[in-house]
Amino acid sequence: MNSLAWMLPVPVLLPLLSAGLALVLGRRSKTQQLIALFALSTTTVVSIVLALAANSGPIVLDVGSWAAPIGITLVVDRLSGFLLAISQVVTLGVLVYSLAQNLADDEPGAPIAVYFPTFLILSAGVSNAFLTGDLFNLYVGVEILLAASFVLITLGATRGRVRAGSVYVVVSLLSSTIFLAGIALTYAATGTVNMAQLSERLPTIDPGVALMIHVILFVAFGIKAAIIPLQAWLPDSYPTAPAPVTAVFAGLMTKVGVYALIRLEVLLFPGGALTGVLTVVGLATMVLGILGAVAQDDIKRLLSFTLVSHIGFMVWGLALVSRAGLAAVIYYAAHHILVQTSLFLIAGLIERRTGTTSLSRLSGLARTAPAISVMFLVAGLNLVGIPPLTGFVGKLGLAEASAQVGTVSAWILLGGGIVTSFLTLYVIVKWWNMAFWQTATDSPEALKDFAAVAPVEDGASWVVRRTARVERNLATTALRSERAARASRTEAERGGGRTSVLMTATVGALVVAQVVMAGLSGPIWTYVSAAADDLMERTPYIEAVLGSNGRGSGISDESGTAPVAPSPNPSASPLVSGSLAPSTTVTPTLGGTAPGGSSSSSTSTGGGER
Repeated sequence: MNSLAWMLPVPVLLPLLSAGLALVLGRRSKTQQLIALFALSTTTVVSIVLALAANSGPIVLDVGSWAAPIGITLVVDRLSGFLLAISQVVTLGVLVYSLAQNLADDEPGAPIAVYFPTFLILSAGVSNAFLTGDLFNLYVGVEILLAASFVLITLGATRGRVRAGSVYVVVSLLSSTIFLAGIALTYAATGTVNMAQLSERLPTIDPGVALMIHVILFVAFGIKAAIIPLQAWLPDSYPTAPAPVTAVFAGLMTKVGVYALIRLEVLLFPGGALTGVLTVVGLATMVLGILGAVAQDDIKRLLSFTLVSHIGFMVWGLALVSRAGLAAVIYYAAHHILVQTSLFLIAGLIERRTGTTSLSRLSGLARTAPAISVMFLVAGLNLVGIPPLTGFVGKLGLAEASAQVGTVSAWILLGGGIVTSFLTLYVIVKWWNMAFWQTATDSPEALKDFAAVAPVEDGASWVVRRTARVERNLATTALRSERAARASRTEAERGGGRTSVLMTATVGALVVAQVVMAGLSGPIWTYVSAAADDLMERTPYIEAVLGSNGRGSGISDESGTAPVAPSPNPSASPLVSGSLAPSTTVTPTLGGTAPGGSSSSSTSTGGGER
């Protein structure tokens, strides 16, 4: 066992235990905040240490010393370690922003008592999803973070948030049901849910059954990742939540889905069986997502559509089925976590200063909020992919991978990525011009007058008629977005608020983290390339989890007394009076002894049952 294996449960257990303690101390807001800050600071340090240690090979812990594949296995390899570290940095940043926002409010001593405990539970769920080594524990991690998100998305209980939260809950439960059905079918077909063992058994089952399992899990993870056509819930749900909640959702929730898709397509079902589907889905997600952003007037809805669009870049890399493409996916996922979180927090700063996120009602922020302007400029250009920032590095890696593959579908994806990047540039420039540079006279305050403009005369030119129609459509969209945004805000949020120096500094730190990541792109790219190599080979992960004996590092096969487990083979003869039919092989029990007390070392092909 690696000497650092004891650290693996920390990012899961510490937030959970801290959440319980914080909930008990709900009447002591300052103590709650200190507990949350200590817990996430500790898990951030631990996650960075684990990510660095994983560069020497996967680190595995068989929880409770229950041997794999029967027990719960926690694994940190380069993929999970890198994403875990980035996610914890972002989670800590959003927590500090939340603390600063609470201090900036008029009544800092009266926060919502469940916010910090729920935030910690969300962090624990994300960490568990990244660290788990089996499908069922992945399901548990997803359900933990979803349960927390149900509370966070409806904080304030405004009409808009309850409506959006209802849609979010229904879609989440649907995807979880599909996921659970996929797990049940997987276990029925293979006798295990351990991902390392599944990678060995899935190729041996009936191809039709394997394809069915593959498709079911792909749909479940696709809903979590918000890929088209499974994304409709996201743009209507995320913009309604408070800014810190929306930011952490945008940074982490969809990336758990992307992480699950990577494990699904590379570890469990290698070979590119769904390459064609991934190509179509990736292209549609990129292009249609950004077209949705182009049409938006509300900043949060605009960012929600860009979030969907840029998930398509990660699907693009998966569709290439190459080491270079996979390395670019991992790098781009980390970049996207940082950028989207920063942009949503910037939108939160704008909302608190002005009381609105409507581009049509904003003006002059470059003069009144220069710090926010600079942060937005850096983060916005990074989202577009302007060199030398991380967005450029990730997109360049995807472009090079497409050129190396050289297929028609790879070139089509490259073309779609270029079009999406230019449309993203248009969206960012639109935000930049309208929010930061237009004057009060340029800003159409009387939107109702624009929407109510009478149709132009029949004799007017086509250009005049078309222009008037566009103005009416834009005004109608702006009004609809503004009404929806107001319905989701609390009374305090509608009146705007103060932004503290700490709030701005927190967002600035996340923007600086993007610049630092760009400066360290060389060693980071080496790291993610090694991660891609290990993932494509699969052997390092499988050997680390199962070991040479197929049981990992657990000690649950030592002597003891326990009944012999039946074989998962439906045609096998049942156990009768403590003995087996002559043709049946004894499966080692958790105690490790055969009936009668004699030690047995024989193994069964169905040793993965839980």
